[in-house]
Amino acid sequence: MRIIHVFVICALVFAASYVYRIKMESTVRTERVLKLRADIREQRDAIANLKAEWAKLESPRRLQDLASRHLSLRPIEATQYDSLKNLPPRPPSFVKPGDPDPIGTMIESVDQEALASGPRDPDQESVTGSVPSTEGAQ
Repeated sequence: MRIIHVFVICALVFAASYVYRIKMESTVRTERVLKLRADIREQRDAIANLKAEWAKLESPRRLQDLASRHLSLRPIEATQYDSLKNLPPRPPSFVKPGDPDPIGTMIESVDQEALASGPRDPDQESVTGSVPSTEGAQ
């Protein structure tokens, strides 16, 4: 009978220590959660302060005061605009009227080369058209 009593006492001590360990872990985790919540609250307050400061810094009245104080700007007057007839002449065109479009002819020649070569093996490198293929040169 004494062995059973010793065994039960050991089991009770083990159970008590296990419950105590669980309680301490939960206390530590609760403190950590509370600390994290406090940190989150501080960060939100800091963000709110920064947003308020940003709104103050970018207010139109403040920017206008700074511009008038530090820049020598004047309002635009109607006499500063000019009429369309005083625009500089259009730059010369390098393609003469009636000549084919050079970019269009390059695209058409690439398309014709692609059609003439027929279906390609998917394992081969694809040719973009802007760089000549090295397959034919070899």
